[in-house]
Amino acid sequence: MELVWPSMERLASYLAALERGWSPENARGPVSPRAEKERISRDPEAFVAALVDREAKGAPILLPDGSTVPKLPGYTRWMWDGEFSGTISLRWQPGTEALPTHCLGHIGYMVVPWKRRLGYATLALRLMLEEAKTEGLRYVEITTRPDNVGSRCVIEANGGVFVEEFVKVPALGGGREVRYRVALTTRG
Repeated sequence: MELVWPSMERLASYLAALERGWSPENARGPVSPRAEKERISRDPEAFVAALVDREAKGAPILLPDGSTVPKLPGYTRWMWDGEFSGTISLRWQPGTEALPTHCLGHIGYMVVPWKRRLGYATLALRLMLEEAKTEGLRYVEITTRPDNVGSRCVIEANGGVFVEEFVKVPALGGGREVRYRVALTTRG
């Protein structure tokens, strides 16, 4: 498995994962495969281009409570083993590790269900941590649900240290999360 940049050449494999029922998540929560396919069909080139927005030029983010917030700089990479296997994203605020309250963590990832338990998330996170260092970050924070044992193991396998359990702000729908921190300056 490797991380690749989203591309038109690989978009068919992404669409095939949607056809199999995989659903991406974003700041608004799960996205229906049908809605994602419709978004892609309207403008596939724009869809792919929007996955890499290092200057935060994209549209504001719509939160679950209906409010909007400015987009952060960031990008998404695709997990690839000959076909689309999942996503991993990095977002940041230039010049600081701090994130606004509407952004729970620097890195988010998802593996398609039929490729879970193969070590893809662990490897993808390790590779993305190296990329986060190149953005000047000294550490990243990653959150997950307290009951998501698989994700917690992925984070801990990559040096994640438990920081806290907290309740998400109401704009993000509430609910409990756990926060981990991974130091980047000592990695490598």
